[in-house]
Amino acid sequence: MAIPVVDPDRYGEQLADKRAYVERLFASFEPPKLEVFASPPSHYRQRCEFRIWHEGDDLFYAMFEVPPGDPKRKRVIRLDQFPVASESINQLMPALRAAFLASDELRRRLFQVEFLTTLSGEALVTLIYHRPLGDAWEAEARALEAELGIMIIGRSRKQRLVLTRDHVWERLQVEGRTLHYQQVENSFTQPNAHICQAMLGWASDVTAGRQQEDLVELYCGNGNFTIALAENFRRVLATEISRTSVASANVNLEANGVTNARVARMSAEDFAQALKGDKTGRRVAEMGLESYDFSTVLVDPPRAGLDQQSCRQLSEYAHIVYISCNPVTLAENLAQLTHTHDIVRFALFDQFPFTDHCECGVWLRRR
Repeated sequence: MAIPVVDPDRYGEQLADKRAYVERLFASFEPPKLEVFASPPSHYRQRCEFRIWHEGDDLFYAMFEVPPGDPKRKRVIRLDQFPVASESINQLMPALRAAFLASDELRRRLFQVEFLTTLSGEALVTLIYHRPLGDAWEAEARALEAELGIMIIGRSRKQRLVLTRDHVWERLQVEGRTLHYQQVENSFTQPNAHICQAMLGWASDVTAGRQQEDLVELYCGNGNFTIALAENFRRVLATEISRTSVASANVNLEANGVTNARVARMSAEDFAQALKGDKTGRRVAEMGLESYDFSTVLVDPPRAGLDQQSCRQLSEYAHIVYISCNPVTLAENLAQLTHTHDIVRFALFDQFPFTDHCECGVWLRRR
C-alpha cells in the first residue's frame, strides 16, 4: 500500500487519467457521456487514523508503506503533516503531539490516534492505548479537550471512555438544502465530505419527481442517501445490517424532519428474501411490504459488488441507482443488469484523489 502523494498542480492530470480509465472500462456498454465530479486537490479527507511511533523520548504519527507481494518489509513513514487530511486534522496533529510529549500520562503506551472532523468545524479524536486508562488519564484528557476545543474518546482493551460524546454533527449542502448528519466514532461515514455532497446532489437529481412512488434502499448506512432522497418519493424503506448505523440513521431522520422514511435492521440478502414472499419473522411483518409501490432501488454495496441473485432482484425495478466504490465489480454487475436496463446517467466521483480508487454512480432504466 502506497501513501498518496498530494501534488495539487497535477490534480487535473490525475483526474483525466481516472476519467480515461473509467471510459475504457465501460466502453462496451456505450454509456452516455461521463459526468465527472472533482475533489478539492488537497485536505479532502475528514477522517484519518495514524499509528503512534515511539523512538526513545520522541514520538510521531506514522503510516506504513507495504511493498506489493512482500508485507513483511513494510516501511515506517513519519508524518508531521498529511495533506490528504482536512485542514482541521493538520492543525490538530502538532498540537496533540506536543501535548503527548509533555505528558507521560497521555503518551504512555499510546498506540493509535483516530481523527473524525467535519466541514462544520467539529473534531473528535480517539486515543487508543495498550494499557488501562484511569482517573489521572481522564483528568489530563479533559484538560486537553478544553485547551484544543475538541472531543476525546479513550480506548484500550475492553475499555471505552467517552469524555463528551461519541459522535460529531456534519452539515452538508445539497441542492440548496442543509442536511444534518450524526457521524458516530468507529462507524462508516463517507470520508470526503465535498464529494459526498456531489454524490447526494447527483442522486437527488436523477431520482427527482417520483413523489407518487416508493424507494427501496439497500446498504443505507447512517442514512446518508436516505435523508437526501426522501423528498423525491412518497415513501422510503431502507435496510442496513449494522446496529450502530441503524441507530444513527434513525437519529438523522429525526434531525432532518424526515417522516416518510423507515430504516430496518436487516441484511440485503434477508430483505431480498422478504420481497420474494418470505414474510416470516417479526421484523418483516412490521415493515408492511405489501403497502409499498417500489419503482426505484438504490444500492451502495461493498467493494465486492453484488452477486448474481442480487442483480436478478434489482432487475425487477423500473429504476436502479447504483453507487459503486469498485468499477471492476460494477462492470461485472452491469454485464447482467444491462440485459434488462439501459444506462441513462453515468458519473465518476473522485472520492480519493491521487490513488487508483474510483467511485461511480449509474442510473439505469428498465427497457
